[in-house]
Amino acid sequence: MKKAAQYPMLVATLGIMLFSMMDAVMKGQALAMGTYNAMFWRMAMGALIVAVLYLPTHPVPASGRVLKIHLIRAALTAVMAYLFFFGLTRIPLAQAIGLSFIAPIITLFLAVPILGERIGANAKLAAVLGFGGVMVVVGGELMAVDQGSDAVGMVAVLLSAVMYAFNLVLQRMQALVAKPLEIAFYQNSIVFVMLLVGVPFAVSWPASQLQWGGAMLAAVLAVGSLMLMSVAYRQAETQRLVVIEYTAFIWAAILGWWFFAEPVTARTLLGTGLIVLGCLVSARGGSR
Repeated sequence: MKKAAQYPMLVATLGIMLFSMMDAVMKGQALAMGTYNAMFWRMAMGALIVAVLYLPTHPVPASGRVLKIHLIRAALTAVMAYLFFFGLTRIPLAQAIGLSFIAPIITLFLAVPILGERIGANAKLAAVLGFGGVMVVVGGELMAVDQGSDAVGMVAVLLSAVMYAFNLVLQRMQALVAKPLEIAFYQNSIVFVMLLVGVPFAVSWPASQLQWGGAMLAAVLAVGSLMLMSVAYRQAETQRLVVIEYTAFIWAAILGWWFFAEPVTARTLLGTGLIVLGCLVSARGGSR
């Protein structure tokens, strides 16, 4: 029983690792191609991969409430992902992940009216700690730089984080009514169709084999992460799994330092530590 209870958390941990790796690849792609093109070609590759896997065995499309959830989550993902990848071009990867950590805290409270899950005093304390951590990361940075790019990047990431909180709730709803491959198909396909609107104005072909390879790698990592998270959220409640989101900082710090020579400042570590502490408190549950 204990192993069975831990299984969704282990699957989610692997999913977050792949998602963090995708973020690192997309940061490089966005710096080289621009945010729109990086996102367009990743979604194009992702849509192609899942279409080949899904369509031959699922000729009947989703309908009714299931299709509605697919559409809502995909639309939210398109805006959320664009803001996040734009932010990644302006601030370090670890800092962006640290700022996005407000999303799981917000999700705990959204899970009450939307999913019917109950939260206790520990979750409220977690929200206070999480907010304090964000202020540590953001406050010093705003005072340390001129009124320019870094502030804009942080605002974009924070807006994306709020949307990501809603996305996590929708992820649980979606996982209960659809299988992982179906979720991956509709997510990638709908977002790709939405991005087609900008093709006449902004799209350009990848300029090198490295950019083509980056788009394919990002797509594979994103599809793999999405399917793993769908498996996990199908088997466990949102309030149990949001804690796993915080493992992203470990990967973000390592990948940002390794590939982009981004230092992990003491302020970012302190702020993230407060947020992780809030997460651990909320994971205890109850009212102690």
